[in-house]
Amino acid sequence: MNFSLTEEQIMIRQAARDFAQNELLPGVIERDEAQKFPSEEVKKMGELGFLGMMVDPKYGGSGLDTISYVLVMEELSKIDASASVVVSVNNSLVCWGLEHYASAAQKEKFLIPLASGKSIGAFCLSEPEAGSDATSQKTTALDKGDHYIVNGTKNWITNGNSAEVYLVIAQTDISKGHKGINALIMTKDMPGFEIGPKENKLGIRGSDTHSLIFNDVKVPKENRIGEDGFGFKFAMKTLAGGRIGIAAQALGIAAGAYELAKKYSKERKAFGTEIMNHQAIAFKLADMHTQIEAARHLVYKAAWDKDQGNDYDLSGAMAKLYASQVAMDTAIEAVQIHGGNGFVKDYHVERYMRDAKITQIYEGTSEIQKIVISRSILKN
Repeated sequence: MNFSLTEEQIMIRQAARDFAQNELLPGVIERDEAQKFPSEEVKKMGELGFLGMMVDPKYGGSGLDTISYVLVMEELSKIDASASVVVSVNNSLVCWGLEHYASAAQKEKFLIPLASGKSIGAFCLSEPEAGSDATSQKTTALDKGDHYIVNGTKNWITNGNSAEVYLVIAQTDISKGHKGINALIMTKDMPGFEIGPKENKLGIRGSDTHSLIFNDVKVPKENRIGEDGFGFKFAMKTLAGGRIGIAAQALGIAAGAYELAKKYSKERKAFGTEIMNHQAIAFKLADMHTQIEAARHLVYKAAWDKDQGNDYDLSGAMAKLYASQVAMDTAIEAVQIHGGNGFVKDYHVERYMRDAKITQIYEGTSEIQKIVISRSILKN
């Protein structure tokens, strides 16, 4: 077993670390407070190749492996999870789905601008009554011969107002259940496409999260991804990789909170010495470090499985389940180590605690991950 990173991977990680420190850290508190989307920072991430990392260069991507991708996600998430989730969605859900399942014409028209960072995308599955139960799609796409007429609502859509390309999961034939679902490529300039109000969220407040409303939107049939009825399978295949991205985000949040807590423990004094010298604090840091390392190995293993062409449903679900719990636990302990200062925005850790929670919810809740894991280990 080789746990070493390649020289290229180390360089990519350093580039992401430098970008996070120099570009994301200044203003991160203000963006969180104002719920401001990091549009300029996202543009720069596109120029660095972070928005199409795993896409073949012939489609405008960087042609990198999944390990490189999770390294970038980890470093960005140490500083700003609102920015890193844009990278996760564009890479794992939008670009990956288009590269693997879209037609040549669709790749030419939509994938190249997305992978090259000229535009960003959104993945539209969740609905008011279809979050974890993705089969209960109420958004409909009625077949009208050469086009579909789409009606319905999508909830909690990352990049909801900032995206140019939307992958929308909709029900065409309810009698066929999940086999009657399609995946359609939509753009916001289509008549009847309406963007709802921005969500006022607990965490990742800089992320652009909206509801989308479709009122008789005409979508050309050439915008359907794959064969008729392929939409549900497309969504599940895409989400499996998305879990690795969010696991890496959770890892980064945990690592960022831990680094701040360790630094603070060396500066803050109580009872005549730095608080790191008190066993109560030292043991907290020891537990945090150990759990983060365990999460890191799970995340890297899932990424490695994907790169090797192995089935990564199980490893991805385990990585997301564990890393998201570690993010939550570590962020809470980081606040505790900071004491009263941990409750103050200027010290950052309260934001990590708020941001960590969403990693246990989106791309499949922790409960859904346990279903995936248990089915996998019990099927044989």
